[in-house]
Amino acid sequence: MAQQPQPQTQPAVRPQTRYLKGDLVLFRDIERFWLGLPGHTFVGRVERSWTNVHNGKLLYDLMELNASGNRARGGIDPDYMRPLPATDAMRDIDTAPLSETDTGAMTPAAVAWLRQHLAQHSGALPVRR
Repeated sequence: MAQQPQPQTQPAVRPQTRYLKGDLVLFRDIERFWLGLPGHTFVGRVERSWTNVHNGKLLYDLMELNASGNRARGGIDPDYMRPLPATDAMRDIDTAPLSETDTGAMTPAAVAWLRQHLAQHSGALPVRR
């Protein structure tokens, strides 16, 4: 009897990102996540990094950012953090169809930017790059 080939598996690749003070990140409260509790994923701003003297692991202190007020979170494992790149946050503005006469085709952020630009520059559209 012929043996079936075994499926090849790839090990999970953990990002090796070093964060700087002021970086915005998405992070997960891993205990809440594994317990199935709601509210386990947050946006945070990096406040500082430090090394745990017991295991040598680099950890981060974050400021959790939310509408009801900011909250300090200490000792966050970078394995449960991901960067929030500016290019993702600004993509709607960068790709706004500025030649469209229908502003409904643009996202609210692109419309706000366009209105501000037009107000500052007396109606001239920016040069297309």
